[in-house]
Amino acid sequence: MNWLLFLSQLPTTPSSLRVTVWRKMRAQGALGLQNGVWILPDRPEQMKFLSELTDLIQKQDSASQILKVAPLDENVEKDILQRFVDDRAEEYAELKEQCAEFIAELEKEIERQNFSFAEYEENEEDLNKLENWFSKIQKRDFLGGEHAKEASLWLDKCRAQFQEFAAQVYANEDKDHSHKMRFDPGSPNNGLNPRMEATSNSESDE
Repeated sequence: MNWLLFLSQLPTTPSSLRVTVWRKMRAQGALGLQNGVWILPDRPEQMKFLSELTDLIQKQDSASQILKVAPLDENVEKDILQRFVDDRAEEYAELKEQCAEFIAELEKEIERQNFSFAEYEENEEDLNKLENWFSKIQKRDFLGGEHAKEASLWLDKCRAQFQEFAAQVYANEDKDHSHKMRFDPGSPNNGLNPRMEATSNSESDE
């Protein structure tokens, strides 16, 4: 593979520009080789990204360079590729963990028969977050592999489990509200200990 090497000279203080460049690079899937040195596959969309980033840096009175390079050593390239794989594998692992927690939460609500529409919307939002997260990782996953396949399978399982939960919510649409509110914890003040309540009461007396 051919690569794009990005080098920058950024001020130490303030740190805002350094943080901005770091955040954008990580979001793009770039691999940090050392301080201020990043590498990306030589592709048109990556060149466009780096060019735009260079413009941003220049507007902040700093400098950067973009170089097209090719590893001279096969072992060096293998190391670079493996580090890209490891970065994405870490992200996919986090996603799979969240998928497992999502499924466990749905199973708990089904067991409790907590089939309110509010619970449905909350879980729908969580599923959308997982799907958006997966999409972001995919865009910066230049190599794919087993971790990507596993994450996709986990997301499929989340969708199937959510559809089962949605069917239960629909089937229980006409149940009375008191049944659906049996998990309502009430006012947060109900959980105050006597010492906190005493403090609260003394403040109100003042």
